[in-house]
Amino acid sequence: MRVAVIENMKSTPLGSLGLALAEAKAEIEHFYPWIDGKLPAGIADHDALVVLGGEQNAIDDANYPYLPGLAQLMRDFAEADKAVLGICLGAQILARAYGAENQLNAGLEFGWHSVSKSEDGHADPLLSDLEADFTTFQWHSDTFTLPQGATRLAVSELTQNQAFRIGHAAYGTQFHFEASASVIDSWKGEFAESIEQMEPGWHERYAALASAHAAASDATGLAIGRNWVRMIRAEVRSQPMVAGV
Repeated sequence: MRVAVIENMKSTPLGSLGLALAEAKAEIEHFYPWIDGKLPAGIADHDALVVLGGEQNAIDDANYPYLPGLAQLMRDFAEADKAVLGICLGAQILARAYGAENQLNAGLEFGWHSVSKSEDGHADPLLSDLEADFTTFQWHSDTFTLPQGATRLAVSELTQNQAFRIGHAAYGTQFHFEASASVIDSWKGEFAESIEQMEPGWHERYAALASAHAAASDATGLAIGRNWVRMIRAEVRSQPMVAGV
């Protein structure tokens, strides 16, 4: 099982998703187009595609000229019936790939929040084994309209499109289910100034917030990661035969 992972900025570890991929013994290849512009050459070399979050918006082509190509790559994987997962910015790019409107600065969601499954979400394999309302981590102000033909799977009080599916196994999650407690703890230190500007006093409340929400959020994240990994259809790659002596 070979999985391409697209990083769009520094300090975006796989967290809970990484644990699920490790359990499945997946071979992961990382790409850093925000540094060098490089993306997978096509869909042939990987069984699945993950696109992580980032500080840019999904239509900032002037500063990140690889974004149109990345949107097309996500659609190519999805159209080939290969598993795709876009998280936060990745979900916004997947929505873009299918003609949705990217809505910038629509409203800030930051920290642990409750997300509710839609009626379709109750039956979808990504979320079906979760509670109707589950806790997960948010960090976004941009959002998007639901792409034509997509199925809405989850909503929050502020954001109507928290999770959606296109086709068999192409998913976007606006929330950061991959952000385990250890990931969030590292973000707390590295992005302290930005967080204080967004949520004044959050650092002082952090210990109490983590105590109340981190364990449940971690369990949710690992469950979602495992559910998506099960959808990856690994192709059998034949090995060259060695001629007998």
